[in-house]
Amino acid sequence: MARVWSLQEVAEHNNASSCWVIISNKVYDVTEFLPEHPGGSKIILKYAGRDATKAYEPIHPKDALDKHLPQEKHLGPLDSTGAKELQATLATQPKTQDEIRVEKARARKRPINQILSLQDMEDVAREVLPYKAWAFYRSAGDDEITYNENRRAFSRFFFHPRILRPISKIDTSTTILGFDSSLPIFVSAASLGKLGHPLGEANITHGCGRMGIIQMVSHYASVSRPELMAARVNESQPLFFQLYPDRDKSVSAKAIREVEELGFNAMFMTVDGPVNGNRERDLRAPFDLEEQERIVEEAKKASGKPGESGELPERPEDADNKLVDGELVLVGTSGGLRTTAELDMSWTDTLPWLQRTTKLPIVLKGIQCVDDAVRAAEAGVHGILLSNHGVVLYRIRKQRPDVFDKLEVYIDGGVHRGTDVLKALCLGARAVGLGRAFHFANSAYGEAGVIQTIRILQREIILGMRLLGVTSVQGLTPNLVERVDWQPLLAKM
Repeated sequence: MARVWSLQEVAEHNNASSCWVIISNKVYDVTEFLPEHPGGSKIILKYAGRDATKAYEPIHPKDALDKHLPQEKHLGPLDSTGAKELQATLATQPKTQDEIRVEKARARKRPINQILSLQDMEDVAREVLPYKAWAFYRSAGDDEITYNENRRAFSRFFFHPRILRPISKIDTSTTILGFDSSLPIFVSAASLGKLGHPLGEANITHGCGRMGIIQMVSHYASVSRPELMAARVNESQPLFFQLYPDRDKSVSAKAIREVEELGFNAMFMTVDGPVNGNRERDLRAPFDLEEQERIVEEAKKASGKPGESGELPERPEDADNKLVDGELVLVGTSGGLRTTAELDMSWTDTLPWLQRTTKLPIVLKGIQCVDDAVRAAEAGVHGILLSNHGVVLYRIRKQRPDVFDKLEVYIDGGVHRGTDVLKALCLGARAVGLGRAFHFANSAYGEAGVIQTIRILQREIILGMRLLGVTSVQGLTPNLVERVDWQPLLAKM
């Protein structure tokens, strides 16, 4: 029988030389795993010698400990006294102002039939999500200029609709890498779905299967890959996989073998994120929460309520940015995902290696200029997914339209309307991916939210095609759309 451990015994192992943690009342020795942790060792050391369950479970698949930690490091259960003490501590811990806000927001949440647009869905998600989860899902790099410009990108394109065309029958179906899709959209990879809903990405998988569209699964999904395969509506439902290359190619090769054996259908390798971006909204979230608590505690102290000391309660699970071994660790949620990324990716090494390692169709995710789009076509990949799409997709159409004949081109980001999808397809995109939108939907309403988001886009796409005089996605051609840079013109007036 496995030995049982007391809280006092675990607490003795609270540093990098001997680091134990408690997860779901089980004790693990993670000392040797510290340098291998994708999020870095310091994020684990915050919980050295104590319970890490609340921080661990929302961002890790169920099989993570079995996959990454040898069985001899699974030390055994916490004793009953320690388990009861942790439970009592959790039960008596006062609710934070953010937790109180979320409870109230969920109680007054709008019925899903009142959600008419993707912006409606995002607004509800912002209300019901914990602040840290919202900051992670919504954050973008630095001043978020590119994020905001991508949202505005499609406003610069205007349609040239055709009239007097029969439009009673509309076919929105297409294929993506040869796989059928009921709509020219797909779910683009976005990590940590369980931050917004306990079932996480599994809701998205099942919702996509019911509606006939394809999901690209994040490398850092919070639901295990076998669980996501099991969540499909049937065995023929396709799933794509997003790969972040690790500096240790054997680690990446192991992930590739797993997804191939499970039956994933394509490999999207991210090439525009060798390092984490500076997501200040995400990094700032713990400070914002601390300030909320401080303001409330000061108000209580000033009111002279008995028993109010004005001191903030100890909540280590919320302290993402804190001192570890005398150093301030600024990680937020996004910074805890990957510190072992391959920083030396190249056309001459990384891509040929991937082509040798997998037989799945390969898509390069994160192309940002025409020259790299051309090079990807010459390298023989099956598709490219564009970043900064409002610029790059249009430039490819104007400068190198032959690229569209050599591979499939997709975009993601900044899409909020079915008309955005139609404009992208007119310019040559095969399909359009949405990531955040499905996390917002899942957070707000679970699988029902996922389905509602797809139905909203379906309705808008069908309406837009009818107004354009087009009855199939093949009829969405460049002559139906024009770019008009009206903002510079206004500035000169």
